[in-house]
Amino acid sequence: MKEEMQKIPGVDKLLNNKEIKKILGSYGTELVTFSIRKVLDKIRTNILAGEKAVDLEDIIMQVKLILRSIGDRSLKEVINGTGIVLHTNLGRALLGDHVLEELKPIVSNYSNLEFDLKTGKRGQRNSHISELMKFVTQAEDAVVVNNNAAAVMLILKTFAAGKEVIISRGELIEIGGSFRIPEIMKASGCKMIEVGATNRTKLSDYENAITKNTSLIFKAHKSNYYIDGFTEEVELSDLSDLAKKHKLMFIYDLGSGLLRKPKGLSLDSEPDVRSSLQAGCDIVSFSGDKLLGGPQAGIIAGRSELIQKIAKDPMMRALRVGKMTIAALSAVMRFYLKDEDLLTKVPIFEMLNRKKVDLQKLAVKLVFELKKINVKSEIIESKAQCGGGTLPQLKINSLAVKVIHEGNRNYAKKLHQKLLQLDKPILGILREGDLLFDVLSIKEKEIKYIAESMHLIME
Repeated sequence: MKEEMQKIPGVDKLLNNKEIKKILGSYGTELVTFSIRKVLDKIRTNILAGEKAVDLEDIIMQVKLILRSIGDRSLKEVINGTGIVLHTNLGRALLGDHVLEELKPIVSNYSNLEFDLKTGKRGQRNSHISELMKFVTQAEDAVVVNNNAAAVMLILKTFAAGKEVIISRGELIEIGGSFRIPEIMKASGCKMIEVGATNRTKLSDYENAITKNTSLIFKAHKSNYYIDGFTEEVELSDLSDLAKKHKLMFIYDLGSGLLRKPKGLSLDSEPDVRSSLQAGCDIVSFSGDKLLGGPQAGIIAGRSELIQKIAKDPMMRALRVGKMTIAALSAVMRFYLKDEDLLTKVPIFEMLNRKKVDLQKLAVKLVFELKKINVKSEIIESKAQCGGGTLPQLKINSLAVKVIHEGNRNYAKKLHQKLLQLDKPILGILREGDLLFDVLSIKEKEIKYIAESMHLIME
């Protein structure tokens, strides 16, 4: 054991190693020294456990691995070849170049985030978005927090802490990452009262559950799944009338965040914020990075006196958003003033609005680029999705490019894994032993890179 310990090089010796010196400029002496010591400590522990010392080359390799895991960028640009437009794991809605142009001067300079330029005094950050949000949604007022789960919890804490909240059993949804409506209600301090059955809830179920301790009626949009067959749910207007009859509040967790229905898109069955408020909801909450097409945020819109009470809650400061979110949300919201801007400047709507001729053009170009590097491929029919916990019934007719290979079923899996290890990873589809790229979620400028990457990993 003593002999093995003596084989371990010193920190100073490693810092003077030619390979280590090359990377000192990239990572700095402090991180390199930390990484070296961490590797050497591990080697000593292994020797004490009966293992042999490792050679210098292996030590340097382990040091580089630690350096990369700490010092390199972990959050990377990913090319989405899955055909899922709002891919939750890939960051949901793309903001697009038009929004980024507006963000740059805000994030690289000082801004009037909380400064009123008219009075020369302190202002409110919500003022930069509230008037625009009120116009687009036709709400009396609106505030923004960091996501829709926070929005729901803040609403319930403000108006129902210690009181009963009535909700249909068919709406006790999980919104992703194991966050569930019952848990959010519990965290907000209210008591959840379940009514009806999983597939059928009637107006009488709600009315029979009302007691003197009931604070509000809560409805959650089933945006990430649907129930078909023998089903029944109560219309928003009927629940609104019931709430008013018993002097209760009616809250609608819309979640998916469609502000209004732009012309040209098949979204007839999806509820939108504007019509939900017109149906009598006191408050509607929804996400910013789903069908709205903006940054991650939770928007609370509704009656002015209720929104003002939420805005004054102490938790509002903990849940508020920063200047980048406000700037991005404001930029996207202004595209809602004209449908032609929505369909050309908001990436999710541009993708959802792609015609078959557009998809064909992208697919043909990808096949052509792959052919140039001697990779065989073919165009096949595909079913894309909106994703992001939205429009679960919508299956979008799309096209995919299938890589043709003569290897075994594991060959496509290996290609898939190698594409994920690139500096700019590419996420394709593994289906029945084949590697596919659905072009609905691919930008034209990404096609050449996909082909070049395929050439690189197949060499």
